[in-house]
Amino acid sequence: MMGEREILGRYTDLRRETLHIWVERGWVLPERDQGGYRFREIDVARVGLIYEFSTELELDEDTMDVILPLLDQVHGLRHQLRCLADAVSAQPEEVRRRIARTLAKPEDGA
Repeated sequence: MMGEREILGRYTDLRRETLHIWVERGWVLPERDQGGYRFREIDVARVGLIYEFSTELELDEDTMDVILPLLDQVHGLRHQLRCLADAVSAQPEEVRRRIARTLAKPEDGA
């Protein structure tokens, strides 16, 4: 876990007020305790991503409101795909071959 000071020290141009706005908008979901916000590893990575989007790519808040949920969806889909791949890998060889043959068939009307 990382505190606000550590986050602000890592991104020296990031103002505390800006970080709080990101939290209020739901872009980052840290835990809160008596000492302020506590950021998990995933939160720290997300702050870095938002920081890069806002500084290097100069994305505005409205654009960020569109992009971040899309990235969350992609992340969720990647997780589901990884679980599916693990489940397929755990199947007997014949089942895996049938799945591979089915996937190799071209779709009708494609």
